[in-house]
Amino acid sequence: MSPEEFRQQGHQLIDRIADYRANVASRPVMAQVEPGYLKNALPQAAPQQGEPFEQILADVDQLVMPGLSHWQHPDFFGYFPSNGTLSSVLGDFLSTGLGVLGLSWQSSPALSELEETTVDWLRQMIGLSGAWSGVIQDTASSSTLVALICARERASDYALVKGGLQAQARPLMIYTSAQAHSSVDKAALLAGFGKDNIRYIEVDQAFAMRPEALAAAIEQDLAAGLQPCAVVATTGTTATTALDPLEPIGRIARAHGLWLHVDSAMAGSAMILPECRWMWTGIEQADSIVVNAHKWLGVAFDCSLYFVRDPQHLIRVMSTNPSYLQSAVDGEVKNLRDWGIPLGRRFRALKLWFMLRSEGVEGLQQRLRRDLGNARWLEQQVGAAPGWEVLAPVQLQTLCIRHQPGGLEGEALDRHTRAWADRLNASGAAYVTPATLNGQWMVRVSVGALPTEREHVARLWEGLQQVVKG
Repeated sequence: MSPEEFRQQGHQLIDRIADYRANVASRPVMAQVEPGYLKNALPQAAPQQGEPFEQILADVDQLVMPGLSHWQHPDFFGYFPSNGTLSSVLGDFLSTGLGVLGLSWQSSPALSELEETTVDWLRQMIGLSGAWSGVIQDTASSSTLVALICARERASDYALVKGGLQAQARPLMIYTSAQAHSSVDKAALLAGFGKDNIRYIEVDQAFAMRPEALAAAIEQDLAAGLQPCAVVATTGTTATTALDPLEPIGRIARAHGLWLHVDSAMAGSAMILPECRWMWTGIEQADSIVVNAHKWLGVAFDCSLYFVRDPQHLIRVMSTNPSYLQSAVDGEVKNLRDWGIPLGRRFRALKLWFMLRSEGVEGLQQRLRRDLGNARWLEQQVGAAPGWEVLAPVQLQTLCIRHQPGGLEGEALDRHTRAWADRLNASGAAYVTPATLNGQWMVRVSVGALPTEREHVARLWEGLQQVVKG
């Protein structure tokens, strides 16, 4: 494709994206297809000769679009928001079009310096002190993996340059809530700790980690000759958006010299609102934090911000310095290859920069406050309706709800819950996420898609009351 052909087709593609966003509300929220529908429709091998771009776009319309569940739909209430503000979409488009890589500062100086600057803008927006330095990772999963590797190396006195974990005299232990995201488990396994060395700490009635249970687990492991290594606390857990109490957890971690990583992938966006910063009181005691700007804040996926208090430790653990990447300015600059696992990185900062400049802090705050207000409104409706209950505190924009007709409990209630949630999703009118809480099925309603207004939340509530009737 020549630059001139790219210009022509690119204009059409931008028009398609704009039309899609403008008319997405007319589509069913959840894909109405069966497994294998697309694989069976595609050729078994790549074409030998190039095809007209018009045909490719026609296949997008006919084959791909029917198989999408629409996260930018105003009636999407599933999972967590994965917003792609159109300003950030343009930044991502430019990043891909420029085709530059950040192997070192010298490989693309603007890439490195724009990332350093925009991440620091966000640090200030969410109220972190100047003691923190940040970098863009792809997802919270990668950020948590980096955090636990750093914790492992601090606890083992840099075993990676010696015998690794195999040479450790005592197993290293990880502590997290039973409500923590599955990526914490995955990170602990990939970092070599082993499933047997993860301790799941009890939660209270609000589904937050109990500090006294954490302290007891640490003492038990010390008495058993094990070596506590790290605590992963969460602000905004996946199931209920529960808030682990960071201040007492931080004191316990400091008393035992443990790494404290805070998974604030979802709730971190809310910290641009001063009235929400009570949610992570004690955050300055942490060693690392992850905030997913590609969730509620609105940056196009993927853009996960990882903050650390000791960047030199991170660099020592992650650095690589082959001769072909060395330059005369290495002592003066920030080489982002030393701040994470990949050697190369995309120009992700462009989409963050585009969004922050286009939307402004006040515009972002206004949207998040809108979503918080809509969630509180729905909480009031559900709480006042006979047969309905809100199962967890509504800390942010996610509700955990259940409809319980008289006499239904146990497995019968679970069947009822999953049935009405499936009916709602299959209808295409809205999308919600069934999940378990305390061993019983419930439904999560996560408010926060970009176009979702009060009218859409009110329509969801009407639909919920109808769908439970069968």
